[in-house]
Amino acid sequence: MRRIRRVLACGLVALACGSALSAPLSAPPRAPAQQAGYTPPQHNADPPPIGAFERLADQGLSTERGRPAGWALAEHRRLDKALAPLLPQRKGVVDAYVLSVALDSDPVFGREAREAARVLSRRYDAAGRTVTLAGSDGAAPSPLPIGSPPAIEAALARIAELMDPAEDVLVLYTTSHGAPFGIVYSDGDEGYGAISPARLWSMLDDLHLRRRLVILSACFSGVFVPMLASDDSVILTAASATRSSFGCQADSDWTFFGDALVNHGLRKAQPLAVAAREASGLIAAWEGKGKLEPSQPQVAIGSRAGAWLDALDRRAPKAATAPVGTPAVTLLDRM
Repeated sequence: MRRIRRVLACGLVALACGSALSAPLSAPPRAPAQQAGYTPPQHNADPPPIGAFERLADQGLSTERGRPAGWALAEHRRLDKALAPLLPQRKGVVDAYVLSVALDSDPVFGREAREAARVLSRRYDAAGRTVTLAGSDGAAPSPLPIGSPPAIEAALARIAELMDPAEDVLVLYTTSHGAPFGIVYSDGDEGYGAISPARLWSMLDDLHLRRRLVILSACFSGVFVPMLASDDSVILTAASATRSSFGCQADSDWTFFGDALVNHGLRKAQPLAVAAREASGLIAAWEGKGKLEPSQPQVAIGSRAGAWLDALDRRAPKAATAPVGTPAVTLLDRM
């Protein structure tokens, strides 16, 4: 039971996980040095039963336990601070609003979400229109709001207030463990929850966020494709609905999917579809090296999405940035 979150997320062991990692642009090739006296969130207590996760997933609910007095107020203030600077959309411009989320407090996801936010914000000209929800990067307590289901809802609602749904685009990136019923929220021994495909679809639909690029880095994340795919949307996932993805050990800098897509493909001035093919090729090579069951990343590009996607890709910087952090594939050398 103590490691049930690994089973929920992977179905394999620590090597498998459904996500993408990240390291800050200025980071050394390994995870950042830990602040003296700081201990990252621990996953030792028994989580709620599996059935509870499934019920929470369809409602997009989460549960907190053992939080100190004042935690909720501090968390509200962190979320307000993250959302307050967001800029309104520019009429006549296809603006991208980037929301990058680590739903799990293992530091690899916190590093991933931070770097994914940087890469996507630069690529899609989203400075001033980017929000990151993430726990610790493993070095120190996080000043950011956590990536809980309620925080995601609030951030999406604020973005929807500022953008023109007929003109602008939501870019949503999530990294976490996953399960056949959705993506899993786990903040150490204190926060639990899940978001199912039906719940994420209803959030986006209620807010009229139909022009969207959704990138889900988690095991079994292909389960979201049938529900979220549409003529106006693009969705990329780390795995098919029945497969695990790999590389999410807490001390890694990247998962396979995050390294291949974000750290390599999306740093270059190439169309998204080309970046996705490059990422799939890298992942297949790494999985082959490790004799791992293929994760089968998924890509669905809607028939009308090309217009806004082309507009965003044309504004991408021409100069590529170099990958950062230790390559995810080196995890195989440590096994």
